This record gives sequence, C-alpha cells and structure tokens, in this order.
Amino acid sequence: MSDQESTGLGWGILAPGGIAHAFTKDLQTAGLRVAAVGSRSIDTAREFADRYGIPNAHGSYEDLVADDSVDIVYIATPHPFHAGAARLALDAGKHVLVEKPFTLNGFEAWGLVELADQGGLLLLEAMWTRFLPHMKRIHEILDAGTIGDVRAVISDHTQLLPSDPSSRLQDPALGGGALLDLGIYPVSFAIDVLGLPTEVIASSTPTPTGVDGETSIILRHEGGAHSSLYTALNSKGPNVASVIGTGGRIDIEATWYEPTSFTVYDGTGQQLERYESHVEGRGMQYQALEAERLVAAGETASPLLTPSDSAAIMDVLDSIRERIGLRYPGE
Repeated sequence: MSDQESTGLGWGILAPGGIAHAFTKDLQTAGLRVAAVGSRSIDTAREFADRYGIPNAHGSYEDLVADDSVDIVYIATPHPFHAGAARLALDAGKHVLVEKPFTLNGFEAWGLVELADQGGLLLLEAMWTRFLPHMKRIHEILDAGTIGDVRAVISDHTQLLPSDPSSRLQDPALGGGALLDLGIYPVSFAIDVLGLPTEVIASSTPTPTGVDGETSIILRHEGGAHSSLYTALNSKGPNVASVIGTGGRIDIEATWYEPTSFTVYDGTGQQLERYESHVEGRGMQYQALEAERLVAAGETASPLLTPSDSAAIMDVLDSIRERIGLRYPGE
C-alpha cells in the first residue's frame, strides 16, 4: 500500500485490454478507487469488473464517461483511438490520463491540449517512466550538477514481439511499428533530459506490413548535445540507458524505463552513487498518484510532463516518421 492517501477520485477504465489490467492492479496496490469500467462489449466490461471488484460495468465508452461515480478516465484503446476517447471524456467533464503515445500525431495532440485547457481539466499522458522514483532521483542528480554539463543520452528500447501480420503491432491502421509503442520511451527520455531537439535524423527498416521494424534516431539538442536512440520490435537488446556529462555519467540498468537500479560515476569512472529501486507492483501507480495530487491541488498540468510537453513530443515523433517515410492510413 502506498503511503500517499487517495483523494477519493473515482477512476474509470476505458478499454479493458492488457495494459488496463496492469494499470488497474497497480491502482489497487496503491489503494486508489476504481469506480467503473467501459468496453464496447458489456460482457467484456462485466468480466473485467468482476475480476477486480469494480462496482460499475458499461457496454459503451459513452456510458462510462457519463457515470457520475467516475472523476477521471484512464484511456487504454489502441493508438488511433486515443484522441477520440480523450475528447469524449473531456467533453463529459472528466479528467483524463491517456496511455502513451498521447495521440497518433501532433495535430490530434494539440487539439486535446486546447480542449482540456478550455474545460479546466487535467490531461496527462501515461508515460509512466517519468513518474518513477529512480527517475526522480536521476533528475535530482542532474540538477545538482553531479555529472557536469550533460552532453549525451544513449538509450534503446528493443523487444522481440509478434511478427504475425494480423498483430496490432504490425498493423499500420492501428499505429503499429516500433516507434509509437517502444521508441517513444527513449525519445521522451532524451527530451526530458536535454529538451526538445533542434535537429532530427532517423533511419528505419520496415516490416512486410509497412510499419517500422527497427529505427535509429539521432537528436541534436540545444547547445549541441546529442541523443542516440534505437528501437526495434524484431529483436531484444539490452534495454539500458546512459546519461553522459562532462564530469561523469549515469548508467541505468535494464529495464531502464521500468523501476530499476542505476549507478553514478565521476569523470574518472569512480563510483559516486548506487541507487537500488524498491517498488511494489509494476510501478504504474506513480502516474495515478500524481494525477490525484494534481486534482486535489486544483492543478491541470504536471510539472513532470505537461500536456504541451506531450504534444511537442508527438511533433518530434511526426518528424521522425516523416524522415523514415512512415504514414498511417487517413493521415
């Protein structure tokens, strides 16, 4: 159980797929209240509700966002439906936590930012890595100047995932490919550390279905710093990350975007700090706790990841897709 008390917000789960199961478990680990679940199938919603002891099950997303017991909606649809589901919830006056990627593209993202702002509602991307304890400590170290002027971020997110053409990950119509499912993690991390890029270079190898199977990305940031990023869905790599400065470095162990450990070294390679991660559950509860904190404080944007930050990251992902020639149907 978390030592942070719930504000009593009622969480609504929109689209009870695999990631929603993981998130709901972590919500309950943290003692947060799940009020309702909504699916396009009432049977699916009821099965999910029974499994987690959720009091209300709805057979449509419209009924979920209309539920008075729901204060904040967690959106876990496939990527192309994030924007529409988020608009549905915001229009109903609900706060929103939307799974990464924030939307399918920057145009959709900036539209959500405007809508949430007009309604005075919380809008938060579920880039859960940003809210994990080890990332908080890393920022403290960077802010203290422990490793000097940061010059580079090196990171990969690589997995051996289904190659079946019918898989969501292989389907262009569902925003498939490595970039939006996996590559968004190192891209978001690099921007978190070094700021938005001033130059984007990318190269990719497509799968037979036309999505990106593996993509290499180089970002140039303000002051000439660089990030070197790699993502793939056809091979599992080390899944580690390093932040390199003029006075040392931080090596983040596998799996770097999950609760994990890291080591800080000075410029001679001498160890300065060893951080060991101890997190109950998967760690997705930290983004929910941040959402609850913000709502309790009457705030609509997290300093760890504002809605505009998320939209700007979508713009960068659009730039990467432009360079590798990846377009989704309807764009």
